[in-house]
Amino acid sequence: MIPAVMRPVVQLFYENRNYRFWLCQLAGWSGYSLATFLSITLIEGNVTWPHVGHIGLSAVLGMLTTWPLRRLYHHTLTLSLPRRLFISVSAVIFLSGLWNVLRILVFAWLIGKEAIWSEFNYWYFGSLSIFLSWTVLYYGIEYYDLLALEHQKLLEESGLKREEQLGRLQAEASARDAQLQMLRYQLNPHFLFNTLNSINALIKLNENNKAREMIQQLSEFLRHTLDYEGINNVSFSQELESLMLYLDIEKTRFEDRLNLEFDIEPQAHQALVPSLILQPLVENSMKHAISNSEDGGTVRISARVMAKELELEISDSGPGMKSEELIQGRGIGLRNTRQRLETLFPNNYTFEITDGSPSGVTIQIRIPYQTAPLAKLDAGGDT
Repeated sequence: MIPAVMRPVVQLFYENRNYRFWLCQLAGWSGYSLATFLSITLIEGNVTWPHVGHIGLSAVLGMLTTWPLRRLYHHTLTLSLPRRLFISVSAVIFLSGLWNVLRILVFAWLIGKEAIWSEFNYWYFGSLSIFLSWTVLYYGIEYYDLLALEHQKLLEESGLKREEQLGRLQAEASARDAQLQMLRYQLNPHFLFNTLNSINALIKLNENNKAREMIQQLSEFLRHTLDYEGINNVSFSQELESLMLYLDIEKTRFEDRLNLEFDIEPQAHQALVPSLILQPLVENSMKHAISNSEDGGTVRISARVMAKELELEISDSGPGMKSEELIQGRGIGLRNTRQRLETLFPNNYTFEITDGSPSGVTIQIRIPYQTAPLAKLDAGGDT
């Protein structure tokens, strides 16, 4: 654990290669001096100033002699391995020999005698070993730095890729949300226009009480819709709550002509569904099965869980549809619903419209069964 006071200094030496090189030079040649003093001078009993001075000056000459190796080795990193080995070995042989000559001359100068050239080979073996060790350490540190740099580049590239991927996902999510909101906003005016036309018809018939009741119900429905503004998925219980606000308006409008049937499995209540997924489908049945029939009709809504899928079914007792209508889907509500399902569950949903026998139309939806967390079942609330 590095003390906080020393961290800036350590960081400086780590980041500045020049400082780090000379720090390693100082540490390495200081270690050489200490090892030489303990293993030769001290053991042989030659603890005299000329011997101690010779060790110190040899270390200084070693630092200066190995300094050119740094630049030379740095330029060989891009060469092939055979050429790099040839240049490195040649440099070690030459510069270790030069250092050996300087050591002998300095020693002769310190003791005041002639140079002992007869011991050149003995001294040269030690010089060669030291310079070879220096070379191995230099390349080891250099390759470690290169690996660390490559690793850092990979981490940075990986980070950039993750940021780009996250940006793309966020952009796709924003685009999807915008599309869902656009599709959802198409529903409210469509339903609103139909309801306002009904209210207008009631006023013309002087059925003011019914008109006021329908306006109040419309207000509650729109307020409920605003409470869930921006929420793409809700629990099926919440979706039924929204649907019942709409059906209250339709009951006021059609009275006894509208018959409703529900078949909801308990397990389906906590399933997650797209918000306002039922209302345009039921509205479609109201238009084609109830409104166009003097006797009215029945709308049946069922929900069940089968094989990790939620199956929703809306059927009516209307006159049915022609084959071309079955293919194209009748009205904006059906097209809107299909587009929303494709956006939310691409290639992972089923949307089928079938003509009943002898009458009526059945709309069946299958989506992945996902449950809503209990803490979010009351999302929305009053404002």
